[in-house]
Amino acid sequence: MTLDLDALQAIDVHTHAELSADGHPSLPEELEAGKAKFFKAGVPQPTVDEIAGYYRERRIAAVVFTVDAEAATGHPPIRNEEVAEGCARHSDVLIPFASLDPHRGRAAVHAARRLVRDHGVRGFKFHPSLQGFWPTDRAFYPLYEAIEDLGVPALFHSGQTGIGAGLPAGGGIRLKYSNPMELDELAVDFPALTMICAHPSVPWQDEALAVAMHKPNVFIDLSGWSPKYFPPQLVRQANSLLKHKVLFGSDYPVITPDRWLADFEQLELKDEVRPLILKENAVRALGLVAS
Repeated sequence: MTLDLDALQAIDVHTHAELSADGHPSLPEELEAGKAKFFKAGVPQPTVDEIAGYYRERRIAAVVFTVDAEAATGHPPIRNEEVAEGCARHSDVLIPFASLDPHRGRAAVHAARRLVRDHGVRGFKFHPSLQGFWPTDRAFYPLYEAIEDLGVPALFHSGQTGIGAGLPAGGGIRLKYSNPMELDELAVDFPALTMICAHPSVPWQDEALAVAMHKPNVFIDLSGWSPKYFPPQLVRQANSLLKHKVLFGSDYPVITPDRWLADFEQLELKDEVRPLILKENAVRALGLVAS
């Protein structure tokens, strides 16, 4: 099976694999409990197979990934191979991304090439705050060089995060690493690397808009927030100058596409802009090809 782009109503570029097949969670217990409290509900931990069923019912494709932050948290990640294999079982709706802890050095570079070549991975997710690194640290450039050479995108968390929010010392997570201005420098040094700046980038929303406006290879995804809470300048730019650079993302399971899409309908957007955000921009950013 392959994606039938014409049959899809949308492409969600930001969803999380929270649970491995043997029950291993993506986050340490204390961070998972803090995340659930922050989002004011017990957050479900779907398997990849459950994600597929959920999205298939809605005729939405989903980019799926976990986060490898073992160096910072001491918590072993869900295996990228397992996520990719699960997505391969449901290739009509799921698009596999991988996550590599940049602190793994040369091993991460080799893993990136192997995951794309042997496991069909279509991109990579980074969470600088959770993983504890400056994206512009030159020590990690060989990893970006490999991803650029592989021709797949890199998605970077930006702005604040619900992970660690409200915990003592924020769970040890530092927000400073997720300023989208870091991507501005990477966009200069890696002009052929498509980058997705994830989330409304509070408190750096204007910085994210400026980078996406200035750098052709930088997109913004709208995940992690209900659209009714989007900063007004984000809505204004998505409806005009950045209408080809903004992507639908939910952050499932903490925010469901049902809730996100219902609130998205209430935004004052031009009719021509809605299909761009919901699907067409993602087709371009992800390098998808119609079946």
